[in-house]
Amino acid sequence: MNVVETPSSRPLGDAIGVASSVSVATDGSVAVSAGARERNTARAGKPRVPLYTPEERVRRDQSAWTNVQGLLAPLQLLVMLASVVLVVRYLRTGDGLNAANLSVILKTLFLYVIMITGAIWEKEVFGQYLFHAKFFWEDVVSMVVIALHTAYLYGLSANWDPTTNMWIALSAYACYSVNAAQFLLKLRAARLADADLAQGQHA
Repeated sequence: MNVVETPSSRPLGDAIGVASSVSVATDGSVAVSAGARERNTARAGKPRVPLYTPEERVRRDQSAWTNVQGLLAPLQLLVMLASVVLVVRYLRTGDGLNAANLSVILKTLFLYVIMITGAIWEKEVFGQYLFHAKFFWEDVVSMVVIALHTAYLYGLSANWDPTTNMWIALSAYACYSVNAAQFLLKLRAARLADADLAQGQHA
């Protein structure tokens, strides 16, 4: 959650410090001391820590799996959205069981492929297949997502009650949505850190 600092929330001493750092030039303009500029910079927050080292960034940009992940991720999302519609339709009406099952199977296949290629990507960029410190919790949740999708496939092969199996599929999709949000936030932070780095280099 972002917290926006309002003038009324600042300590009185801070306000006094700002006032003392402002001077009026002979032409009537207001000048701010270097100390005030430093304090304003400090209040703006510390520089973001880049997700990738320079070497990792090079490996990321050179890896063919980067583009593969970028292609598979939105396709998997589209398949999931279509599958949600079919699964909910079955749960509400009892119709379209085969279509719902096929959609979940397709979504599961996409998941397996993106997880395998993602592990290869992580190996190329960070030097290990899974659970690197920079993506540890994303990989942990991914394991939960895989477990639920696999439980669905097992239930389908074991002739579990279709309604139970569909609820397992929806639970898998809920966990997948959390996982996708994790990765999006991490990638957004990486882009912002890269932008800060580029701005610093051109300053």
